[in-house]
Parts: sequence; C-alpha cells; structure tokens
Amino acid sequence: MTADHRVQLVRDATFAHLEADGGISGIRGTTPDGLFLRDARHLSRWQLTVDGTSPTTLVPAAAEADHTAACVLTPQGTRDQPPAYTVFRRQSVTAGTFTEHLRLVNNRPGPVTARIELTVDADFADLFELRADDRHYAKPGGRHETHTTDDGLLFDYRRADWHARTTLVCNPAPDTVDSPQDAPRPTARALTWDLRLDGHGEAQLHLTAHAHPHGAPSHPSAAPPAPRRAPAPAPVDDLTRTCERGLADVDLLTIAATGVDGEEVYVPAAGIPWFLTLFGRDSLLTSYFLLPYRPGTAAATLSALAATQGRRYDTFSGEQPGRIVHETRHGELAHFRQVPYGRYYGAVDATPLFLVLLHAHYETTGDGALALRLEEHARRAVDWMFTDGGLDRHGYLVYSPDTGGLVNQNWKDSAGAICFADGTQAAGPVAVSEAQGYAYDALVRTARLAEELWKDEPYAQRLRTAAAGLRTRFTSDFWMPDADFPALALDGDGRQADALASDAGHLLWSGILDAERARRVGRRLLEPDFFSGWAIRTLAAGQQPYHPLSYHRGSAWPHDNAVIVLGLARHGLTDEVGTVTEGLVAAAAHHGYRLPEVIAGYDRSATATPVPYPHSCSPQAWAAAAPLALLTASRQVAVP
Repeated sequence: MTADHRVQLVRDATFAHLEADGGISGIRGTTPDGLFLRDARHLSRWQLTVDGTSPTTLVPAAAEADHTAACVLTPQGTRDQPPAYTVFRRQSVTAGTFTEHLRLVNNRPGPVTARIELTVDADFADLFELRADDRHYAKPGGRHETHTTDDGLLFDYRRADWHARTTLVCNPAPDTVDSPQDAPRPTARALTWDLRLDGHGEAQLHLTAHAHPHGAPSHPSAAPPAPRRAPAPAPVDDLTRTCERGLADVDLLTIAATGVDGEEVYVPAAGIPWFLTLFGRDSLLTSYFLLPYRPGTAAATLSALAATQGRRYDTFSGEQPGRIVHETRHGELAHFRQVPYGRYYGAVDATPLFLVLLHAHYETTGDGALALRLEEHARRAVDWMFTDGGLDRHGYLVYSPDTGGLVNQNWKDSAGAICFADGTQAAGPVAVSEAQGYAYDALVRTARLAEELWKDEPYAQRLRTAAAGLRTRFTSDFWMPDADFPALALDGDGRQADALASDAGHLLWSGILDAERARRVGRRLLEPDFFSGWAIRTLAAGQQPYHPLSYHRGSAWPHDNAVIVLGLARHGLTDEVGTVTEGLVAAAAHHGYRLPEVIAGYDRSATATPVPYPHSCSPQAWAAAAPLALLTASRQVAVP
C-alpha cells in the first residue's frame, strides 16, 4: 500500500495503481492511477458499482504479493437489513495484463440477483503528460475509438504511425454495454451483468485487460526466474532482511532490453511510477551494488547500454558519439519528439560509470570476455570523455544546462541542486565534483583493461597519465582549505560552488582524493549537520539552501549513502561504515525492510520513524540494491 492508501502492483515491466476499493478513476499529477506499460496508461477508468451504487469497502485493497491484491466489498446495507451478498475482489498484473476475479457470495438462504456494473476507459496518456502539472501536449490527428466485441471491449488509439490498444475479455460476457452519461470521456463504456445467486450460493466473474502498446511484441516478455539470493550473514538480522527485500524489489523492476548484438537481456529499470525503463546512471550503479552477488546483471546492463551508445550529434536529445544514454523511453511523446527522452543523453556521469562497471565486472568475475566484446564501445566512451565530455578543453567533465531537458546532468539533476552556499545555482559549463572522481576511476580502470586484456600498453599509459593529471588538478581546484572539504562543483568561470554536499563522499569511492583528505571528508560526513541519524543528507543542515523536504538540497538518498559507505570502507573507516549502515537499516525496518528512493532530512531525534519524501519512487532500483552495497562494505571492513 502506498502512502496515499492506494495499492501498487508490479510485475514484468507492467504496473497498476489502484484505489482502496480496487478502482481506477483516471487521476493525474504526482500519483496517477491506472494500468501502465511502456510509458503509457492503458486503463484510466475501472469503477465498479453494485446494485446501482458504489459498494461499501469492508476490507480495503491490500497487496497479497507484489503483483496481486484483494479487497472485500458489499452493496449498501443496514444493521436490520444487512447486505444481500458480498463481493470478494482479487486483482493482479503480469506481463502486459491486468486480471480481475470477482467472487459473489449470497449471504441469504433464498436466491438473489446481483447487478454488477463496471465502467471502463483507456486514455492512453503518456507518463510525461500525466506528470506535467501545467503543460499540454498537442496530439494532432489523434483518434480514440471504442468497439464492442463478443466478450468485451476494444479501446483503440491512433496518431499517424502510432497505434496502441487495450482489449478487455469478460467471462461471462456482459449482458449490456452502454455509454455512461456521466463519463468525462466519450470512449468510456459501462458493462452490466445480472448474476443470479442461489441461496447461500455464489457466482464468479473473470475480467482480463490486455495492453498492446505501440512497438511492443505481441506477447510481452516475462522476466526469467530470479537467481539465487545473496549469501546471508549469520545470524539473520535486519541487514539480511533488507538485502532480501532489496533483491526482491530488483526482481520486480527487471525489464527486457536489447543487447549490443541484438540479444534479449534483462536489466534493472530505475523505479516506479515514473522510471520503469532503462537508465544509464541508475542501472549502472544498481548493477555495481549487485556485482558481488549477481554479476549477470552488470553484464546485461553493459550490453544494453552499449547497444544505445551515442553515434551521432543530435542537439535535441544530447546524443554525441561515444556518450552513454541517460534514459530511454517508449511513449508517444518521445516517439514524436515532443520530449527529448526517447533516447536522452543528458548525463555527465553515465559514460565514466559505464567504464567503471566494465572493469569491475572483469575484476569481480575474472572473466574478460565481456570487456573484450565491448572494447570498441569502451574506447568510444573514453574518446567522449576527452572530447565532448570536456577533459581536453576544460580539464574536467563538464555539462551545460539543457533548456529542453535537464538543467543539471549529474545524479542531483533537479534545478538548483548544484549550488553555492547562498543557494545560487552554478552556471555552466559546470564541473561537478563526483563526476571527476568517476572520470578518474574510469581512466585508471580502463588502463588496466588495455594493459591486461586489450594488450595496448601505449593506450594504457596515456590513460594513466591523464588520470594522474586529473587527480592533481582536482585537489588544487576543488579543495576548500577553510572548510577542509571539497567544493560541490566549479562553475563556468572556475569558481568553487561552496555548498557542503554529500557528493564529496563519492570521492572516497572513486579514489581521486589522497588517503588523508579522504578520511577527513569521511569523518566530516558523520557530523550532525550531515548525518541525520538515518542517513547522510544531500546538503549539510544549517546552510542557506538546506531544506529537509527538498529533492536534492537536504533530503537523504539510500543509494548516495551506499556509494559513500563503499568509500568509507575503502579507507578503513570502520566505525563510520557501521553508523551509516545501522541508520539506513533502521530506516528500512520502518518500511517493511524496503528502502525508498529518498527520505526527508529531518533528524532521527525528531520522529520515531523516518519522514518520507512526498514524491519518492518505491520500489526504486538503486535504493533496492543499496543494502547489498552496505553488506559488501561491512564485509570489507570486517576483514583484518
């Protein structure tokens, strides 16, 4: 059940948000309801009435499993005239399919007739138009039609070469199909059944909605069975339970993608509701966290991202040769280039992280086949870092705000997130701190691949030299002596964006800081202005831009903390690893051992439970995988 008392079902790249009675009313905004697949809403209304009125909810919808929910409804009744029958409602999702089973049980000794009416509609709204509060997207030539079939309905939407459908199959077939007078859209239909129930008898109604998105295979792929779980430490404790929940959530978010040679691979999508698709940064970090336990996830992600690697220049999408994609989309607005996210490349860090994961996969598995297979893709990624990425011209990886896409192109990609201590947004081209660490690590690691697998020592030496130069420049340009802390970024004029931010913790993981500075940064991040007791905040409290409910200027992110904890472990900060791990696991325990995407920055002493961030995705892939990174870090510092 979500925070707004809706139930969420997810499986096989398909998800549904349902109201407490199992209905769908077509809500828009931050928490839309409906059935969703490939960035489109395939059911926008699914409202049940019994005997002409809205039913009474005896048991609100609750998830029996991640993909199945149930509730109990009755017609109106009184103490002296209790409801004649009870409706047991069970709903589920699987690959492209929403299924409902209604079981009606007669509570009386004599026969009764139950009138069931279901109003159904499919608006095929794109996720981007559902999320937009004040923006309307034109759809010239778009045509919505509804057709009655022998056993249900067909909803059809066409626009130029775009074609999406939803079919509804009913068993038994409805007695009547009408256009409801109060429907907000003319495509809605009301299906009615008069079901006879013998004394204390029952009747059943089965409904199956199939989503047929544009461009999708006729039979959507179901994810393969999950691999074995990670070895659990003994005894079973809250970290173990959080890891198990995280792995189960990664399974829920696993989707099919196309690999570099056209093969089907299964990769972690970023999160629900807005990001059930392949992401560069998110999928890469998720795969890195899982690497010691599920190396196959990293191999699949690398293959899928190599398949979408940039090959040309496209200002609209940010595509550049060698650049790794930020996100992919399958919706109508992306198809017609009304939004740039069909394949959007607005990320400064996905490309170096691709290289980091490629070497880490080889290092972890000892199998160099993937690194050999993707050698040319890796070299193109390195070329991008030096050219369009900015290393040659600026000395750093940089990005400029994309007015049609993302203002910031690091993981803190909300407007205003990369700021000075007074809250002013850094103007581009911006060199954000953690991306320089990723670039350093990528150069070092790719040099090892060149030396050990590609047998290209001159290339390896070139990359080692570049890495050393970047490390030296970084310390000189980013370190703030008065704060004894690295700047969040350099702006286009080379000025230090001096907000104290959690990005500094990523520098411990990448190794760009010398050991002594790294340890000082690690300890500083555990001071009370940074560490809430649950997690390390994105911005230290007390600064002018700090806000505990801001997306990136005061909230706390589990994946951010997981990267930091890996860095703390790298530098032997055992106590700090334990402190952050305990806080995150305690937070997870309050959410059924599921870590949300982000939590508010309020101090642990203020409330008995962590305060949720209002618009957090849940489940969300890199939050789900974060406990595995905590487990890895805990094992590293436990080794004498």
